[in-house]
Amino acid sequence: MLSYASLIAVSALWGAGAGLLVPRAAFRLAVEPEQAWRDACPVGHRFTGPAAGWLGGPSCGPPGCGPKARSVVLGAPGATVLACVVLAAATGPRPELAVWLLLTPFAVLLALVDLRVHRLPDQVTLPLAGASALLLGAVSPLPGAAGSWSTALLGGLALGCGYLLLFLLHPDGLGFGDVKLALSLGVVLGWYGWTVLLAGAFAGFLFGSAYGLGLLVAGRARRGTAIPFGPFMIVGALTGVLLGALAAPA
Repeated sequence: MLSYASLIAVSALWGAGAGLLVPRAAFRLAVEPEQAWRDACPVGHRFTGPAAGWLGGPSCGPPGCGPKARSVVLGAPGATVLACVVLAAATGPRPELAVWLLLTPFAVLLALVDLRVHRLPDQVTLPLAGASALLLGAVSPLPGAAGSWSTALLGGLALGCGYLLLFLLHPDGLGFGDVKLALSLGVVLGWYGWTVLLAGAFAGFLFGSAYGLGLLVAGRARRGTAIPFGPFMIVGALTGVLLGALAAPA
């Protein structure tokens, strides 16, 4: 078994490698709703390579496109590394850590896309919900697993329904993409129980409200100004998972 320090180091390496693949996908998905994704880089070169051009760094390859492409999305590798490291530190060698590490790059991807175009693409949110449930189901029978798969599934349903209700009551304040994202976040938070689910959901609203208030105070927004809520949902869920992992019995 890996030592604690080795586990964190391996998680950091995973985060760095996976994070390097995020900027290209984020750039391709950061489009308006009527467009599925971009087929070309900022200077017009079509994306090619593994997985139909989805896997790769921010540069599409030909000389001259690198600097412009790299400027499109910054900080993805750093954010992925940081998230993976803190998850590894809090979760330790429990089997669910593998699930957290696999899901993290996709969460960072969604946050970056939402920050750029206020959109959470179905190509990521819906598969992420299914993957979260299946992966946690796969690790739940393993020795050392600290969560409950049944509660995780119920958590996804509960948080998804809660966000759906909020969307129906106030569609101008919440996007339907947030409802779809809530499914996977509810599964992840529900793994550690209902208290963690409530804490993670509340943290998301708290972070989003604080950001909106800060914009108002700074004069950079007015009442009714739309802000991307997905990143705050994700950071809130990360907060909840960290609390749940730290509180789980050894």
